[in-house]
Amino acid sequence: MDIAIWIMPFIIVTALMIWITVAAIRKSSKLSSLAVGRDEIPEVVEEHPFTLNPVIWVILIASLFIAIVITYYAAATSFT
Repeated sequence: MDIAIWIMPFIIVTALMIWITVAAIRKSSKLSSLAVGRDEIPEVVEEHPFTLNPVIWVILIASLFIAIVITYYAAATSFT
């Protein structure tokens, strides 16, 4: 089946996005320790720090889009 050719690129792209996210979180945690006392952290973010993280939402949406494209391609080529 043609879907097998898309598995490795999907895994590579997802791993790259996760690596970028982890690097961004580590960098932002270092920066937030420098800015102690300057800004108040909203209570929602304190309780659930990953809920409003836009990097994680971008990864989820991009992964969903990639999965839809792979599924569409696999379905379209299996009928021709």
